[in-house]
Amino acid sequence: MQPTTSPEDRSRAAVAPPGAMPGLGKLSLGMGDRFGRQAAAQLEACLKAAELGVEVIPVWNKSNREHGIVASEPSAVRSAADAAIRQSRWRLPYHVDADHITLSTVDRFIDACDFYTIDVAEAIGRPVPAPELDAFLSDHLELDGCLSIPGLEQPLEMSRDLAGEAAARYLSAVREAGRIYRRIAVRRNGRPFITEVSMDETSEPQTAPQLLVILAALASEGIPAQTIAPKFTGRFNKGVDYVGDIARFEREFHDDVAVVAFAARRYGLPPGLKLSVHSGSDKFSIYPAIRRALRAFDAGVHLKTAGTTWLEELIGLAEAGGKGLEIAKEIYAEAWLHREEWCAPYAAVIDIDPARLPSPARVRQFTSGEYAAALRHDQSNPAFNPHLRQLLHVGYKAAAKMGVRYLDALDRSKETVSRNVTRNLFERHIRPLFL
Repeated sequence: MQPTTSPEDRSRAAVAPPGAMPGLGKLSLGMGDRFGRQAAAQLEACLKAAELGVEVIPVWNKSNREHGIVASEPSAVRSAADAAIRQSRWRLPYHVDADHITLSTVDRFIDACDFYTIDVAEAIGRPVPAPELDAFLSDHLELDGCLSIPGLEQPLEMSRDLAGEAAARYLSAVREAGRIYRRIAVRRNGRPFITEVSMDETSEPQTAPQLLVILAALASEGIPAQTIAPKFTGRFNKGVDYVGDIARFEREFHDDVAVVAFAARRYGLPPGLKLSVHSGSDKFSIYPAIRRALRAFDAGVHLKTAGTTWLEELIGLAEAGGKGLEIAKEIYAEAWLHREEWCAPYAAVIDIDPARLPSPARVRQFTSGEYAAALRHDQSNPAFNPHLRQLLHVGYKAAAKMGVRYLDALDRSKETVSRNVTRNLFERHIRPLFL
């Protein structure tokens, strides 16, 4: 039993656990839909996979920050998802994710969401009281010594000092996750939900031993996490491919999958516990590595894609021509004008060379094909511009400022936009990773 340090902690034993939520499924896809118009087109990608015998569970996700920028409410995400399901032949589970929520933002998501990505990155590294740290280590004597973990070539070398260092860095974050989880459980009042714990928005990737300590702490805290989002090695920039040592990533991902499976058995965590890959869209070069690890362990994964659908909207508008192309050009001009301001919050997950950005005047001369070629993530096309793509990825504020004008443009170009959204998710993401 962990020491209690607050009235809230002392009451956790009296908190009724939430209703039993069915497992998330082996394969699941987090799908962002910033303007709430693409749920049906996104679902179609999962339906295509189902027709080929592979179940990919759709999870619509939207963060508090995104709601603030586009002036939407979580209920709108639920309504769009429900409507897409009703109008389709989908008969499998689906979920709506309160993405990257904290204790201060979770309440607005309680009724609309049944999946919660608990973001505790800000609590990583907070000091842990020595008695609490000692109690954790005493409760987990297995973390002192070599652990034989199925799937790892060598035993995982642990020691009390190594476990202590990891606990000192991550235990406060786990405690914060516990506070958020228990608040959700109380507010949901028995309604089931899925819990993900996110520790990816930090500077240093977690090692396999650190991940094991984190999972042991989650179990001690009583958090039935179904997915865990660690920080992986390399750059996971928004909307573009992975940057880093692919061989190293594959070793680390493989080891993480092994540790997750071991921890689920050892600590009584949900048996379907799996890794979640954030900013997972467009990371084409590491999909083969992820796929090999999933096959080796017969494991699952949750792949989060967010802004990729928004970018496909722009491609669809450009290809529609006329006013759609004009709006796409106008959005680029606005993003270019505000690039320093709008890029600042995303500095850790974008790499844009201003010198590689075409001027708004140059973009105004683009044909439909030229705009789409510059934006579409086709690395075999010499016209593809990853700097332009990253800028537009974070530039959805420009569309939000347009309001109804942008939404009307999407409606006018629905066929072209929907085709691009579905094709992008199915051909570039689901097919190479899950099929």
